[in-house]
Amino acid sequence: MVHEKNPAEALLKPLKEHLDVLSQPRLKLAENDHFNGSRFFNPWLRTGHGLRDALRWMRTRKPAEWPQWQANGPAQVPPACFSQRLDDWQVTFVNHATVLIQIGPWNLLTDPVWSDRVSPLRQIGPRRVRNPGLRLDELPTIHAVLLSHDHYDHLDVRSLMWIARRDNPLVVTGLGVGAVLRQHGIARVSECDWWQSVDLGPLTIHFVPAQHFSGRGARDRNRTLWGGHFVSSEAGSCFFAGDTGYGPHFAEIRERLGAPRLALLPIGAYEPRWFMGPVHMNPDDAVRAHVDLGARRSLSIHFNTFQLTDEAIEQPVLDLQEALQTHGVASAAFAVLKEGCALRV
Repeated sequence: MVHEKNPAEALLKPLKEHLDVLSQPRLKLAENDHFNGSRFFNPWLRTGHGLRDALRWMRTRKPAEWPQWQANGPAQVPPACFSQRLDDWQVTFVNHATVLIQIGPWNLLTDPVWSDRVSPLRQIGPRRVRNPGLRLDELPTIHAVLLSHDHYDHLDVRSLMWIARRDNPLVVTGLGVGAVLRQHGIARVSECDWWQSVDLGPLTIHFVPAQHFSGRGARDRNRTLWGGHFVSSEAGSCFFAGDTGYGPHFAEIRERLGAPRLALLPIGAYEPRWFMGPVHMNPDDAVRAHVDLGARRSLSIHFNTFQLTDEAIEQPVLDLQEALQTHGVASAAFAVLKEGCALRV
């Protein structure tokens, strides 16, 4: 985990970050089907989280009781280079939406989060109930970070700074997110609109649509773009959904880029459905996304670490097994890994 040395600095730093982000100029981007000249939006879903709905949820919510702490089992520390063969793949589930993807000799990391809390204030907000499956210093050299959007449980500045200092990886993310990164000295950033791509050796990283929203402060809602990543290679492709509700974008991704060899799909943070449904998939949605994508195999993410919504900690995995049976998908096709465990795909 990443710790602040000075408690007062830990309180002031995120507040300064809010002010710095809000002072950034607006993006100079032509209007398109998901940007109105000021803010981004989901073109196929014009409704979603609003302040009134959020207040209603906070007033009426009945969250399940989560454990204060759970111990992880033994970890499988990954090799520095998994293989020289591009068709040899391994993924290691770290925690929440953080996964180490090893495609031959290339090491990619999704939404790295090692901090104790996912919040602008380090003493308040959702706190982890288990350690990450790997320590930061157990990571191999990271060649690229796939950063889906700027919410605190996905963009953890302190973890990114540690990785950037050690490895200087390419960070691939959505339009506008680079402002937060660059003000913390993370300069090797490629900001993409949906369907744009960047090359990394033999890999092509596409930034693809997701059904979500963005913002780190009170006034920057939807000023930056959210999305997923589709990593193409001659040995197959890997899809990282990021944070998303269920929508038509999964079928469009398959139509444009093909069916992935592996999909990383969120299964947690989904209750109550009236509020979370537009922006967070439940396990049934995730299985439908798996089918829409035509994924050879999927891996569960976005569960088991931070209590962000109202379901019990064990509920996503239980609901996933029921959803797989409902849709006639084999359990082996949609993996659930313990933190620190690896899967060859």
